[in-house]
Amino acid sequence: MRSTIREVKGVKREFTKWILTAISMSIGTVSTAVVASEEAPFAEAKSRLEAGLSVMVGGAITIERVSATESEDLIEVSIVDGPTLYATRSGDFLLLNGDLLKVTPSSVSNLSEERRIADRIALLGELDTNGMIVFSPLEPAKAHITVFTDITCGFCRKLHLEMDDFNRRGIEVRYLAFPRGGMASQGAKQLATAWCARNREATLTSLKAGVEMPLNDCEGNPVAEHYALGNRLGVRGTPAIVTSDGQMIPGYRSAADIASLLGIE
Repeated sequence: MRSTIREVKGVKREFTKWILTAISMSIGTVSTAVVASEEAPFAEAKSRLEAGLSVMVGGAITIERVSATESEDLIEVSIVDGPTLYATRSGDFLLLNGDLLKVTPSSVSNLSEERRIADRIALLGELDTNGMIVFSPLEPAKAHITVFTDITCGFCRKLHLEMDDFNRRGIEVRYLAFPRGGMASQGAKQLATAWCARNREATLTSLKAGVEMPLNDCEGNPVAEHYALGNRLGVRGTPAIVTSDGQMIPGYRSAADIASLLGIE
């Protein structure tokens, strides 16, 4: 009798073990099937995005997971040790920090930035340099930069201290006004004073050096126009440097750095 009971218990243990194993295998199969069902349709997109992003950053990028979204057009892309991004289902286009990127296995191009570059070139090209404060080299300029500036900006003053170096390297600096505090600020009035002066270059230099002088917010000065243009071009602070080919460089850069960027020895 005891032998029979032990046998029955043994059979129950084996049966329970079998059931748990079956359940485990079933769960594993279901999980794998779910992942496979999500990953399989996007395998080509995953491959394209990994290749393109790896080229863009100059190192291997691995995508951990690609999932469908509620949108019929977008997939969710999770980067290993990185952010979660959204791309088109083909992987041809990627959204990154609000920009639209075109992706191929060998390159990534920022279509949004290309549009911004075209806008900068077109809008700045419409301006007359007579409405700017321009510091030119003695010899014909090799290149020029357009700088949105503010009197109250410490890094604007630092950049201005290198004006001789910019000019010596053959770089013409064209200033546009961008009062960070808005058109009602003290900075806007100081900028207007520079643009309203008979000798605008000397007045701007004195104001950036901290020299106090009577403010002159004359009628017809272009500060408001420059400020509106800066906002339209996405200027968020000063100095904001725009190269002749439309590249925007936020913040201070030395004359040597700018020359290197422009390909000037």
